[in-house]
Amino acid sequence: MEWAWNYERQMNLGYTYSMIPALKKIYKGNKEKLTDAYKRHLEFFNVTPWLSTFPLGISIAMEEQNALHPDFDDKSINNIKVALMGPLSGLGDSFFWGTLRVIATGIGTSLALQGNILGPLLFLLIFNIPALLARYYGLYIGYNIGASFIEKVQKTGLMDRLSYGASVLGLGVVGAMVATMVTVKMPLKIGSGAEATSITKIFDGIVPGILPLLFTFFIYWLNSKGVKAQWILLLIAAIGIFGAWSGILG
Repeated sequence: MEWAWNYERQMNLGYTYSMIPALKKIYKGNKEKLTDAYKRHLEFFNVTPWLSTFPLGISIAMEEQNALHPDFDDKSINNIKVALMGPLSGLGDSFFWGTLRVIATGIGTSLALQGNILGPLLFLLIFNIPALLARYYGLYIGYNIGASFIEKVQKTGLMDRLSYGASVLGLGVVGAMVATMVTVKMPLKIGSGAEATSITKIFDGIVPGILPLLFTFFIYWLNSKGVKAQWILLLIAAIGIFGAWSGILG
């Protein structure tokens, strides 16, 4: 899905390629309908890749109905796909990108910083096992349940609650990562003798970990202004080098 992603119609090429084996079987011997099906699925489509197999299953079930019933409205196949894009992307992005990936990164990074080989391994396992299971079973669930599941979930408002809950959990994990993963220390001291206190301790006395938090907000502000990631990384490196050389940071 992602390797064939394009700016014009985004995920359409990958989606159509995934549908080819099913479409060839469904419209075997009917070249005209097979061609129409290819064109139908080459329309614009985009969804969180880990949940892309769910609409694939639904599309296969609807294409079968289209082949069996001459009066079937084939336009409804794309209409259902379009209707699924928003809800599935909201749920998928919140859970996989905003929550699961952040949790996996937090656990993996904390172990990696200690030199533990389990760090990168756990990161890959925590993220990929649920993601692969979602892709594998999503096809069967979509095929067996059809479009009725999303319709029911939207009517009950459960989709919004699921997306909101996943977002809150992801933001909570990000907040914890700032406090544990971002380190900003200013060893410069104010005062003299035994009364001298480092700037870091002064700030921590106001709010514990406020310097890492302020630095994170600074990076967030740069990102919101459209500064590219590579320039932000170079800036962080420059601040670190200059800070260590000057003694401002330690």
